[in-house]
Amino acid sequence: MTVELKNELLTVKINEAGAELSSVKSADGIEYMWQADPKFWGRHAPVLFPIVGRLKDDQYTVAGQAYHLGQHGFARDHVFRLVSQTATTATLELADSSETRAIYPFAFRLRLIYTLVGQELTVGYEVHNPANHDLLFSIGGHPAFNVPLVTSTGTLDDYRLTVTPGHKYQHIPLQAPYNDAANATDLDLSNPLSLTRDFFKDDAVILGLANQTTTLTLSSDLDQHGVAMTIEDAPYVGMWSPYPADAPFVCLEPWWGIADNVDHDGQLSHKMGINHLAANQTFNQHYAIKFF
Repeated sequence: MTVELKNELLTVKINEAGAELSSVKSADGIEYMWQADPKFWGRHAPVLFPIVGRLKDDQYTVAGQAYHLGQHGFARDHVFRLVSQTATTATLELADSSETRAIYPFAFRLRLIYTLVGQELTVGYEVHNPANHDLLFSIGGHPAFNVPLVTSTGTLDDYRLTVTPGHKYQHIPLQAPYNDAANATDLDLSNPLSLTRDFFKDDAVILGLANQTTTLTLSSDLDQHGVAMTIEDAPYVGMWSPYPADAPFVCLEPWWGIADNVDHDGQLSHKMGINHLAANQTFNQHYAIKFF
């Protein structure tokens, strides 16, 4: 099933499978979201939960018990329940089950809250812990945007990334698929960055945001259209496009979590960037995308 939100400027479609944003189309027919061609990548904007990225050997340990969990977790592969909907808002929910507890031994309620106002779509994350002990989790987004947006003659090389505020950001390298934070460097984003395929040669480019409000704008001189993602209170953002394939999309990924560190000991409670949510508490975060 597909949930549709609409105003005079945009039509938004969200799949109940994975609560995944699958389409954002302007009134004049511009499709902003990647349409999941499996030739390059068969997803649009998966929800990453309860982990972001990869675990070492795809395993982790809680209370002495080892569990297996694949890249980015399981939420993207489960059907969410539509809790509520209006013309411009929708809330979808996934709760723990015997199936999830077999691979992730925590009770949880995860809600995705989509809100459309004018040219902007806000994506909200609400994670509730109904248990009497801490809930350990990561969460993040993985939306992919068409590049080019309008003309079929453009390529990724015609696009630039503008980061606001413009300054030097911590660049966390990957020893793919794990993070190597001990060897982080500075990436100077004081000025717009012209994108190239080689920018993604080492997999995702990860920035440390230090939880400051940050806007990433993907735009081109080909036309006046693009996307601007504003992230509040997130520790990381990933940027990714397949390499070396000439894939016509770029992902901007707000993360409240990160792949295992190269030196991680496997204990989920020790995982870099893991969130510890106390009993009966609720985690709320969001990001917003302006489509222009």
